[in-house]
Amino acid sequence: MNIKTKLRLGFGFLFVIVIAFGAISLYHINEISTKSKIVLKDNYKSLVYVNQMRVELDKQNGVINEKNKNAFEKILKEEENNVTEKGELQAVLALRKAFRDLTFKGISAKNQSDALNSLHLQLRKIDELNMDAIVQKNDKAQIATDRATTYLGITAFVCFIILFTFIVNFPSFIANPLRELLVGIREISKKNYKQQLHFKGHDEFNELALAFNKMANELSNWDTSNLGEIKSEKQRIETIIEQMPDAIIGLDDKSVILFCNKVAGELLNLDPSKVIGAHALLLAEKNELLKRILSAPATDEPLKIYANEKESYFLLENRDIIIPNLANQHDQALKHSTKSAGTVYILKNITRFKELDEAKTNFIATVSHELKTPLSSIKMSLQLLDDSRVGGMNEEQRQLVTHIKEDSDRLLKITGELLNLAQVETGNLHLNLVKTDPSEIVKFALAAVNFQAQQKEINLEVNIADKLPMINADVQKTTWVLVNLLSNALRYSSAKSKILVGVHEKDSFIEFSVKDFGKGIEEQYQKRLFDRYYQVPTDGQNKSGTGLGLAISKDFIEAENGSISVESALGEGSRFSFSLPAIT
Repeated sequence: MNIKTKLRLGFGFLFVIVIAFGAISLYHINEISTKSKIVLKDNYKSLVYVNQMRVELDKQNGVINEKNKNAFEKILKEEENNVTEKGELQAVLALRKAFRDLTFKGISAKNQSDALNSLHLQLRKIDELNMDAIVQKNDKAQIATDRATTYLGITAFVCFIILFTFIVNFPSFIANPLRELLVGIREISKKNYKQQLHFKGHDEFNELALAFNKMANELSNWDTSNLGEIKSEKQRIETIIEQMPDAIIGLDDKSVILFCNKVAGELLNLDPSKVIGAHALLLAEKNELLKRILSAPATDEPLKIYANEKESYFLLENRDIIIPNLANQHDQALKHSTKSAGTVYILKNITRFKELDEAKTNFIATVSHELKTPLSSIKMSLQLLDDSRVGGMNEEQRQLVTHIKEDSDRLLKITGELLNLAQVETGNLHLNLVKTDPSEIVKFALAAVNFQAQQKEINLEVNIADKLPMINADVQKTTWVLVNLLSNALRYSSAKSKILVGVHEKDSFIEFSVKDFGKGIEEQYQKRLFDRYYQVPTDGQNKSGTGLGLAISKDFIEAENGSISVESALGEGSRFSFSLPAIT
């Protein structure tokens, strides 16, 4: 008989005992409950009715008059419908007669007194009948309770004896082999590969003993043949880790430090030779930097650490230690799989790249700022040239001025986008959040692109839902985003077409959308639309910008706790939308 069958029989026996005891207990508890309910069910109601009738009499000094007649009549009807005891019906009928006499207007004083006495007598009689019934039923319930308690006690004692005997004897056939197996495993852990197990019977424990003995023999052979090779390989790996330029720390699956190179030791102010084998979480309690490394979430944001006598930036990477999982099956070829045995933390020093990135950002901001002033001056000069009061121009001169104006506008837009990008990258993006009506933002944006739409004879259809809630937004930056989406839609829409502008509430957010009916965007380009400097390949008919407009729009909207997205298909146009949280 195998172990599974033995366990099923054993637990089945326990299950039967528990079910039997539960059934007996439920039977007696139900009997006690039934007897107890009888005591307080109808007799208690009769006592309440009698007391209420007495209260009505007491309110009018013990007599029946117009003030308490209706109330008394109502209570009396309740009592008539609750007759349960022998003799109670006669008393209720007599009570009804006495009440009828008292409410008769032509009754004499003597008959009224007799009727009132009869009424009190019948109330007392009903009271006594129900009190006696309660006492008798309570005695019966007490007898049933005592009997049930005795039966339950006997049943519980018998079940206890059976279960105690089972608990003492049944686990031994599993516990004893497991104890021997534990002793054997401990010996194996001490590299005593001569340890052998011997179990009687033909169950799984016997098979386990055979497998254990075979494992011990295999380990003995493996330890003898591969120990030197393993030590050599371990030393080679430790040398490679030590010579790595990055800080590297390795933990096993129990957070015990497996290795720590020299760079990591200097960075964490730890002695690598002393921390090997120590618990990383205990060390982190006294080492704030190690605590940050162990608890840092997976992110691309660099860690700022004071190292090399300056603030340095490190990129943290953590990777699982993957080791082969080998299973030997009947002397066949080894089956290879992998499992995680811990984690490696790598700190890459990116200070040099961070400094170069900051220098690039500062350069872009400086150049953009310096270009903005002369470009504004050029634009003002072009406006003066276009004024007829300054002097007339022939058609060729006017065309040249128009081209210069378009290029200067494009340069101003580029410099503005570069300045916005510099604000985002340096963390100097300042938002002026105010409570705003969404329709106001649409109105400002439409005013900015209205002239451009008229030039291409494009119809701007606006659909704004009624009674929209307010939003908390930076009006200038949100309008800039909507203008950028509208400008892109106008650029890629054909003349005499239309663009749909919508504002709707959706899941506690206000969604702004711009839908055009142009060529559309291929799916392979949609995922990178909001990347910086990325531009969708064009057919040369539309001038491309810097590839920053949508990226900056995404930064602005996300800074306002919103989101931006695109839906597009070739031949159907594109729909850009962004959502901002509504004020509830």
